[in-house]
Amino acid sequence: MNRPAPTIDRTPYIRLALALSLGAAVSLGITRFAYGLLLPPMREDLGWSYTLAGAMNTFNALGYLLGALATPWLMRRFSPTGLLIAGSLGASLFMGLSGFFTAAAPLLAQRLLAGVASALVFIAGGLLAARLGARQPERSGFLLGIYYGGTGLGIVISALGVPPVLAAAAQPHGWAWAWWALAGVCLLATALMVWPARLLATLPAPATRTAAGSERVFRLRDFGFALAGYAGFGVGYIGYMTFVIALLREQGGSPAAITGFYALLGLAVIASSRIWAGLLDRHRDGQALARLTALLGVAAIVPALTASWPLVLASGLLFGGVFLSVVASTTALVRHNLPPAQWAAGISAFTIVFAAGQIVGPTVVGFIADGPGGLARGLVFSAVALWVGAALAWRQRAL
Repeated sequence: MNRPAPTIDRTPYIRLALALSLGAAVSLGITRFAYGLLLPPMREDLGWSYTLAGAMNTFNALGYLLGALATPWLMRRFSPTGLLIAGSLGASLFMGLSGFFTAAAPLLAQRLLAGVASALVFIAGGLLAARLGARQPERSGFLLGIYYGGTGLGIVISALGVPPVLAAAAQPHGWAWAWWALAGVCLLATALMVWPARLLATLPAPATRTAAGSERVFRLRDFGFALAGYAGFGVGYIGYMTFVIALLREQGGSPAAITGFYALLGLAVIASSRIWAGLLDRHRDGQALARLTALLGVAAIVPALTASWPLVLASGLLFGGVFLSVVASTTALVRHNLPPAQWAAGISAFTIVFAAGQIVGPTVVGFIADGPGGLARGLVFSAVALWVGAALAWRQRAL
């Protein structure tokens, strides 16, 4: 009796993960982190305090929180692939509109709306990446890392693209051209995500496990320490990403050196998908989250203590090589401890506390920077927040 030939899985996992990673590039790498490059010229042109400059990313984080809160409801009514594309189109629109205003109120509104859209993109993309990884468990950490590493691509594009646009538009409010250019990049990325969205929509969701504990539902108390630690990460990391470019400019860094610093940081984000994949696959508890967050605190405090360029560059490389893997570690934690049907609820909960921490970070660091000690003291606060988060995450146990 002839046995049927085994079915060959021809799913292009790597290409799908790479294409999905454009969602992370849009939602974080460009929509959020490109602002760090635009903050100094906008602050000088518009006469902002550091508190107001930080409030721009606080409003972006507030929008991200609102989007994260809305996502579970939207997920019950729309497909994650649809939310991915719709959110990316919205982020592109609001990025472009930011170039048409100079008053603080409409700019704050645009940052808030862009945050809402980017949350839809990031959560939907993270869920799709988790499902993709579930189809290849032996490479799930690597595939997740590729998705989150897309943020690095967005950072590299911003680092290499924004300075030439600012230089070419050497006129009052010339920074508006950078917003428009970034919006164009987001639209292009959205078009390129249509293929993975269509293909992933045809793949069945991973089957729920039948092993003991497969009926477990997501409960906040089960992940309490990890959620608290992740909130500390949100407070700490965003202060660095919002203000480190402004600090380097204050310390006398040349435009070329700062461009190189930010581009290398982005490249380190991309490389991190491979560096930490094993760590994410090994640990079912909060160890990966804790260790990576503690390393991030070391990276964050270096520019506050020294202007030595080799050390500052090492700070950027370490920060880039770690911070998106912290985000990936929470998705891995959810995937390790919950059945697939509960992944959306778990990822959304972590995204909510992440967004809540980001609301606090930029304005607090900006407020500190407006006082004695300046931006350097603000980054010390960021490092302390990260270390507190690491200590909390260390106490998270596997379910």
